[in-house]
Amino acid sequence: MAVGPVNNAGGLAVGAPAKKWPGILMVLFAAFGGILYGYDTGTIGGIQVMEDFKCTMGTNCALSTSQQALIVSILSAGTFFGALAGAYMADIVGRKKGIIVSTFVFDLGVALQTASTKLPLFVVGRVFAGLGVGLISTLVPMYQSECSPKWIRGAVVSCYQWFITIGLLLASVVANATQNRPNHSSYRIPIAVQFIWAFVLATGMLALPESPRWFIKRGRDEDAARSLGKLVGLPADDPAVQIELEDIRDNLRQEEEIGEASWLDCFKPGSNKILLRTMTGVWLQAWQQLTGINFIFYYGTAFFQNSGIKNSFLISVATNIVNVFMTLPGIYAVDRVGRRKLLLYGSVGMLICEYLIAIIGVTISVTNTAGQKALIALVCIYIAHFAATWGPIAWVVVGEIFPLNVRAKGIALSVASNWLWNWAISYATPFLVNVGPGDAGLQVKVFFIWGTTCLCGLVFVYFFVPETKGLSLEQVDILYQHTTPLKSAAFRNQIIANDVHVHDKDAIAKVTSIINQNSRAGGILGVRGKSADIERNEHEESVEKMETA
Repeated sequence: MAVGPVNNAGGLAVGAPAKKWPGILMVLFAAFGGILYGYDTGTIGGIQVMEDFKCTMGTNCALSTSQQALIVSILSAGTFFGALAGAYMADIVGRKKGIIVSTFVFDLGVALQTASTKLPLFVVGRVFAGLGVGLISTLVPMYQSECSPKWIRGAVVSCYQWFITIGLLLASVVANATQNRPNHSSYRIPIAVQFIWAFVLATGMLALPESPRWFIKRGRDEDAARSLGKLVGLPADDPAVQIELEDIRDNLRQEEEIGEASWLDCFKPGSNKILLRTMTGVWLQAWQQLTGINFIFYYGTAFFQNSGIKNSFLISVATNIVNVFMTLPGIYAVDRVGRRKLLLYGSVGMLICEYLIAIIGVTISVTNTAGQKALIALVCIYIAHFAATWGPIAWVVVGEIFPLNVRAKGIALSVASNWLWNWAISYATPFLVNVGPGDAGLQVKVFFIWGTTCLCGLVFVYFFVPETKGLSLEQVDILYQHTTPLKSAAFRNQIIANDVHVHDKDAIAKVTSIINQNSRAGGILGVRGKSADIERNEHEESVEKMETA
């Protein structure tokens, strides 16, 4: 099949569709890093209620509220600093090598946790594991965003969240299998299993190419051409590969004219709207955590026990199964429905479920079997809404909104925000939920808080998150420079319809003029009508690419 126009062929992978899938599958493998994140997060929820773990690490075979908070939250403290360090590692050693190095940091933490029989050593192990997970959570979405074709980039990056959910499920299954062991193996086995996930990720990444955008940033144009050619299945000197590389170079040159990016530059306003992008990434990740989802995955087992539900381990497995399978609709829809719409829909669905959970929870007793089943059902529906929307899409948006010059630092700040709020929630939750001296004793009423934060997230998305579906990373820069999040869907459709590139100033001016004219003339309905036609054509092209790939 001959190589067609860049617009028809996709963003990064501009070669023939029949040659795209090998590159896509290579980039998808990086999503395996989500297993480390999800499994480590899920493991702690199960082992902290195991009798041998409580007797080994606690006092009089019990964990106090402060010990619970420390054990769970200290991982997030490590991940916060790991996420920030990921920016340096990404720019200095590269995205690919950075992921490999991160697995060794993670392994050190796993080794310390597995060997520990006292709480202090276990906590130190959690910190090092957190550093590794934090590094990976910055590097993997960055690598995927830079190496994926634009027509399927959202789905590829969403798979990182899918692997997080698989990790959570595996953790609950392993913990359920070892919970009744009468010795240290009950908690050591679930922890030591993590060596396997780190080994698979590190060895697999050795076979993958480095990000061509990182090579361009380092001035290694020939390496960039070979890397991009490997990803798209075309020779390095193919015209389509050279067009894509020229777009990346043009975009980088424009950014370098402003100067070398520092951490402070991430917070400077200007025509490139870096401050807006940084605040969007930082707060989008914050609101993802403030949906309350990790309350279920950190403390769900203990919460279900305290609510009078028998066999809380199996309920935890069930909620993780929902999380895994309901992420798949999000992966399918992110490049068809779009980022904004899914985030808005997910916010509404979650806040309704959380308010209902809180209302039902405060009106029934722990002996009300029907009420307990209703609570479990609503928790599953709530998880389903998160899994299909906010779970994967927050990672997608953060991975694609930053320009190349500040991408590593911008993503690092956003992911660090995720982990900072993760730490705050995981540390505060026992004090909010537990009943005892110094505790708030909210129990199920905590869902009133999560419902309200989902409402805040809904408002944030409406005003600050643009629609970037189907755009190359360089076209996302054009969108940010010439429109607002509220007008982004119409502007994005015009970029695609006119096949706009960074170096084509006339085309950019034309698109800007069309949007401004429609806005002044009150022609938003006409724009939406044209947008619908464009999106239908995109969907047909996407289906055709997947069928021929």
